[in-house]
Amino acid sequence: MRAGLFDVVFPRRCAGCARGGWPFCEACASGLTSLAPPWCERCGLPWPRPRESCPRCPPEQLDGARAAFLYDGPARRAIHKLKFSGWRGVGEALGRAMAATAPPAVDAVTWVPLARRRLAERGYDQAKVLAMSVARELGVPTALPIRRAVATGPQAQRSAADRRTAMRGAFAPNGKPCPARVLLVDDVLTTGATAAACSVALREAGARSVFLLVAGRAAPGATSGAYTRAGFPPGLWLPGDPPR
Repeated sequence: MRAGLFDVVFPRRCAGCARGGWPFCEACASGLTSLAPPWCERCGLPWPRPRESCPRCPPEQLDGARAAFLYDGPARRAIHKLKFSGWRGVGEALGRAMAATAPPAVDAVTWVPLARRRLAERGYDQAKVLAMSVARELGVPTALPIRRAVATGPQAQRSAADRRTAMRGAFAPNGKPCPARVLLVDDVLTTGATAAACSVALREAGARSVFLLVAGRAAPGATSGAYTRAGFPPGLWLPGDPPR
């Protein structure tokens, strides 16, 4: 009731531009880029032709990955509102889109736990908000069998190699039961170093498979510039693409 009354007094605005209707106005909805085949079967990154894996796959500690949207335009702005501006409700809209790309069989949904200091600054964990929404959509329970063991600081300006080094040992089991098939939720996939470190801890806790699901996929280099809502231009070749 409290949430419904709040929406009447302070109606929700577009998660992309904060001006149009909820969750995305017509203009922002048209600017969302959903990731779709042909793609890398392992990580869901689009390619001009299907492939089993690709040079931009996340680390081997993860069984696979999927993202709802390209981390660009309205999707990027929406994730920033969730992550930095306190728009917790954005997690509901993004979570529904994420659930539509989730693998068919998981035992529980978990998330990348936020460092204690960041949690105190923000007042909530954005990955947990997304995970709760995804779990509701999928009809499966949530679980958090790992904890932050090391506060690693911001990763955005670090290289992939530096991120892997920084994240080594950053998570550890917390003694709680861990389901066998875990869906790990986070906001953005860039290099996958953080998720891979989580996967190591989850497997130590008892998980047999760990699949990553995110709201936005950062597609580096040529992929980001070439992929659009309509896919890749015919005949495009990207570095790392299989020989024709």
